[in-house]
Amino acid sequence: MEKYLKTKGRIFNIQKFSIHDGPGIRTIVFFKGCKLRCKWCCNPESQNFEIQQMKEGNKIKTVGKDVTVEEIVNDVLKDMPYYRRSGGGITLSGGEFLCQIDFAEALLRVCKEYGITTAVETTALASYEELERVIPFIDTFLTDIKHMDPVKHKQYTGVDNTLILENIAKIARDAKELIVRVPTVPGVNANEKDIEDIAKYAAKIGAKELHLLPYHRLGQDKYEGLGREYTLKDVIPPSDTEMEKLVAVAQRHINCQIGG
Repeated sequence: MEKYLKTKGRIFNIQKFSIHDGPGIRTIVFFKGCKLRCKWCCNPESQNFEIQQMKEGNKIKTVGKDVTVEEIVNDVLKDMPYYRRSGGGITLSGGEFLCQIDFAEALLRVCKEYGITTAVETTALASYEELERVIPFIDTFLTDIKHMDPVKHKQYTGVDNTLILENIAKIARDAKELIVRVPTVPGVNANEKDIEDIAKYAAKIGAKELHLLPYHRLGQDKYEGLGREYTLKDVIPPSDTEMEKLVAVAQRHINCQIGG
């Protein structure tokens, strides 16, 4: 295990005592770097692998730091009593953990050695050979399907969804548990047809659940802090009533909820 403990990677945040992104109380490790450029991304500082400077109010914040697996695990182990009581553990988020596959594999391996339950939040955009390296060490996959249409998917994320959908189907086949999540964005996919198409696909491949994540503008200030334009500033978040209607549509095909 020693070689895995010394493996280095780049993160930009660790969030403790989260009740989202997996079951129970969790520690979320946010990886730097992502191949997608989703227009609604609430963590734009996660997209570039490089360490950045971001303005927060009147201060300049350094975003990104290099750490070892050992440093992260030592921190995570402090909260083991909470994981045991709640069924929680560690979640790798981002960014995209698959962009740092060696670091991710080492971290997941060591976590399992210590009996820590693992989850990942992923776009599934990687070679399946890379995914096969980590699947044995992951208890729950939280995998986004942003759109079924490859043209619209590329319009809003920068890449088409062909490989992503292929990988998600394989994850459903090979992993312990797959939950499909949908960032639900008005003007992009927050309509009955698009949600039903995703729900049908998730049910077909054998996903456990579908979670609809309502669009919000919480990351808008970060774009300004990075000197970038937030192009969805005029998009109004969906109402509770609108979200409930979409859940009802999805429920025809698969167990569905708002958030998660």
